Amino acid sequence: SDPEDTEEVTEVVCLESDLQDGQMKEVDVGRHSVLLTRCEGKYSAIGNQCTHYGAPLSKGFFSGNKLRCPWHGSCFNVLTGDLEEFPGMDSLPCHKVKIENKKVYVSECVVFVCVCCLKDSTRLVFLHFVVFNSFLGAASLTCAETLRQENFGGRIIMVTREDLLPYDKTRLSKVMNVSSDTIMLRSMEFFHQYDIEVWLRKEALSVDMDKKMVTFDDGTVQNYDQLLLSTGCRAKGLDLPGMKLDNVKMLETPEDARQIHASCLGCNVVLLGTSFVGMEIASYLLDKASTITVIGSSEVPYQNTFGLEVGKITMMMLLEKDVRFHMIDSVTEIRGMNGKVKEVVLKSGKVIPTDVLIVGIGSIPNTEYLKGTKIQTNSKNFVIVDKCMRTNVPDVFCAGDMAFFPLTIAKNQLVNIGHWQMAQAQGKIAALNMLNKATELTSIPFYWTVLLNKTIRYAGYGEGYTEIVMKGQFQFEERKFLALYIKDDEVIAAVGLNYDPVVSAVAERLLSGKVITKEEAQSDDPSWLQVS
Repeated sequence: SDPEDTEEVTEVVCLESDLQDGQMKEVDVGRHSVLLTRCEGKYSAIGNQCTHYGAPLSKGFFSGNKLRCPWHGSCFNVLTGDLEEFPGMDSLPCHKVKIENKKVYVSECVVFVCVCCLKDSTRLVFLHFVVFNSFLGAASLTCAETLRQENFGGRIIMVTREDLLPYDKTRLSKVMNVSSDTIMLRSMEFFHQYDIEVWLRKEALSVDMDKKMVTFDDGTVQNYDQLLLSTGCRAKGLDLPGMKLDNVKMLETPEDARQIHASCLGCNVVLLGTSFVGMEIASYLLDKASTITVIGSSEVPYQNTFGLEVGKITMMMLLEKDVRFHMIDSVTEIRGMNGKVKEVVLKSGKVIPTDVLIVGIGSIPNTEYLKGTKIQTNSKNFVIVDKCMRTNVPDVFCAGDMAFFPLTIAKNQLVNIGHWQMAQAQGKIAALNMLNKATELTSIPFYWTVLLNKTIRYAGYGEGYTEIVMKGQFQFEERKFLALYIKDDEVIAAVGLNYDPVVSAVAERLLSGKVITKEEAQSDDPSWLQVS
């Protein structure tokens, strides 16, 4: 309806004494679900839906003036609605609050919508080129948005070798028959509105960092003032002759996802690899494929990240659904007939009939175009950066899956973490430092994986843990668990299933620098997390 025809709705939602500091309450005002919070004696009202996937924030973790989403760990400031930790896409709308006669009134009208991009109408006098060679999109999109949000008025160019605008790659292994337009992160109108140029179907072949010039595969050359490298990674193939056969699949794009969905219906599927993508695809195909066989190099799925205890639980969940496992094994031969996969031979000697082989054994950084440059990489060709996402070459930044960076909670150990939320955080940090707003990356890694329509959430960095404190029950349909990873008598990471919002609470504790001791982790008293 026309805004002029609508009246502002203001409603009494509670008494001033109803909420104590640190408490929140979901209320309906007009057509809006609003979250009322009280912090330091002051009432605030913000939108109740997370701007990532719409989770009810009333079920999240509220501490100080920070509110964490229970599903994927997005963090918002309850006083301003500002997005402080990804993967949220935008800040939250704020609603007017007033207190009269000890009653709390909230208005339906939004006083200040903190849209992610607030661009200054004045353009800088000089043209300032920032080129992104983007493959996946999370880091480069967030960088571009942050530049505009911080009132940068120069020219921004995003370049991708794909034919799609940046999309949510995390969805591909969860909903494989996905139509591309349903996973777009922003519309073309958005890029026009904020004057961000997007060049599709272009790939960088080389970068001349002395002349500040990028050469593309179509022969064009583009100068830059500052450059963000965020070309991501690609799926690693098997070094075997049969990789070229039809129906050997790897997942990288929405088209790959649709092809895997279509080719697996009613077929014998073999999945090589037991990390997140492999397990999500196995879970997705349960009611679609005829048989599913998983081959892994470790004892249990996710062993490197989650450890044996959690790996066993996830393996049991899939075994109950008739998924077959061949662990501590590998594929040594892919046999075909008439150009299609017929069977795979394992190192153990087993031969498995195969209609479709899906290979998910990790990824390789897309850094070939950096050969011959001064950019410093590690032995696996990931780009080394500092906490400001700067490479060793002036005016060249790097973010996303290809970055090798110092992680604050791991005592600044250099790590590579190929997760969505971390790529977004790095894109924002790169943008701020491009604008000489010195800011270091302090985010806590937070990621999630879906198994049998249940989401397992993980926060922290568990490498080098020495023991695990397990909570919960693991039987039948009531399956829920929380695993707390301990190193040097402190919690360094947590993984949970049906334990919301504890993993988000752990992320917030880790970010605030407050140690969670082993003693607290072992305690049956949950008050250390302020979660009932």
